[in-house]
Amino acid sequence: MTLDDQTLPARPGSIREEDVKLEEGHAVRESALSEGTFHQSQVVGKAIRKHFFCPPDATLADAVNRDADNVEFTDAEEKAVRRKIDRRVLTLVVSSYILNQFDRTNIGNAHVLKAFNDNFGITNNNQWTLALSIFYVGYCLLEMPANVLQRYIGANRFFFLSLTWWGLASLSFVYAKGYGGLLALRVLLGIGEAGYYAGMIYYLSFWYKRSELALRISLCMTGTLPGAIGGLLAFGIVRIQTKVLVGWQLLFLVEAIPTIFMAIVTLLFLPSFPFSSSFLTPREKAIAQARLNRDHRPKSHGGMTGWEGFKAVVNDIHAWLLMFMYASFNVGATSIVYFLPTLINELGFSPLASQGLTVAPYVVGWLMVVFQAWHSDKTRDRGYHIMLSTVVSCIGYIVLAVLATRGSGSNMIRGRYFALFLVVGGNYSLFPLVMSWAANVFSPTSKRGVGTAFIVSISNCVSIASPQVYFDANDNYQKGHAISAACLFLTFLPSFVLRMRLARMNKKNAAKRLAMAAEGASVMEIAGLERNEEIYDNDARYVFMT
Repeated sequence: MTLDDQTLPARPGSIREEDVKLEEGHAVRESALSEGTFHQSQVVGKAIRKHFFCPPDATLADAVNRDADNVEFTDAEEKAVRRKIDRRVLTLVVSSYILNQFDRTNIGNAHVLKAFNDNFGITNNNQWTLALSIFYVGYCLLEMPANVLQRYIGANRFFFLSLTWWGLASLSFVYAKGYGGLLALRVLLGIGEAGYYAGMIYYLSFWYKRSELALRISLCMTGTLPGAIGGLLAFGIVRIQTKVLVGWQLLFLVEAIPTIFMAIVTLLFLPSFPFSSSFLTPREKAIAQARLNRDHRPKSHGGMTGWEGFKAVVNDIHAWLLMFMYASFNVGATSIVYFLPTLINELGFSPLASQGLTVAPYVVGWLMVVFQAWHSDKTRDRGYHIMLSTVVSCIGYIVLAVLATRGSGSNMIRGRYFALFLVVGGNYSLFPLVMSWAANVFSPTSKRGVGTAFIVSISNCVSIASPQVYFDANDNYQKGHAISAACLFLTFLPSFVLRMRLARMNKKNAAKRLAMAAEGASVMEIAGLERNEEIYDNDARYVFMT
């Protein structure tokens, strides 16, 4: 044996080569952990989903969550990631919702045209309100199952199915005839939209912190902006007459085709969750997840089952207060969508002018919606803002009811038209405020998804009857305005009760957290960050937004 073949013992004070490599490897690992890429780098290969309804890959989700627990980032980096999310996610959500509202509300713009009513055999107000109400039958029945399906297969695939279904249903209006055909298509349209609204709010909760939700929902999930654009489109398109199609048919055609195109865009470019996004780097995925984990730690899989989430929701008094709140204001909000052109037409304007005059209330309403949501996020308050919006809208309905039977003088017309601004702005600002509050109140993620669907589903059962409040056209819909005003008062009451209750619970929970600290619990443990856990809303560590 030569000297070179022998393994010589290390001299005291020397460093083995293996030790150096070990220390270097440890340093690299620590660097990758703080960078937020280590666990993602251990996931080999790209996940392949066997079929369309196969759930997303849980391995990558776990890796991103583990990286999120260790990643270190600055405020500037967080803002940069949020801007990237806004550009991709918010842009696609806004676009799809605008098309959703076009397909849902174009029937209101078409109803003021005689050719549309003649084609579908609408001869009285009762037939019209039934056609509006029947939309909500399938919508209500499938709302919660649709939300469970969304969490299972991912948002992009679910919204692809939803947009394609209602886009084809809306397109079918072009060649449909008769009152039976109208009712059938309205049912199909409702089935296609089931789960969409609550699903979008649930989806956004995977991308934004609780204090960022209301503003984002106001930008993309309210009917004011689509209402303004839809009114302008209707004002121009219904004037066009061809040898094949008349104005109202072109309106449905022009507004349905982009929806089907948008379905394909959503499937290809809308990421289901931060961990599955292709537009974020591994580090950005970890930052996107970390900022949420430090706020409410949403989970894409695991936790409560759909049935367990449902039982948790129905046993939660907060769910019933929010449902009662939503159902009450939704009576007026649902009706105004379809009746705004008709109410303006009743002021003495022509059908075409009525469509054009819907734009101004929607634009002003959109500004009010965005301001209310922005201020609500800034002050981290929901309850007082909801109460303010109910008062504003209620005043608008009272003015409409009082002036309905006081003649048709120019001052009366101006007063009633101005009241529509208050009604639209007040009603529509309630959507993002109430639904973002619901997303803030429910935890864990499974309960949040089922809870938002529960609120929308049960509330829309009331929406089946909502168009019926405008049953009497002979008194300028005075009774309908009065009923809508009363319902808004019923919205005010549960919002007041819920705010006071949550404020009291926060105080009690704060005292419990102080007791935990006194007993030696660490700051990380009190915040729920020591273990990879999602804090439930009945835990003393959970902080409610009031």
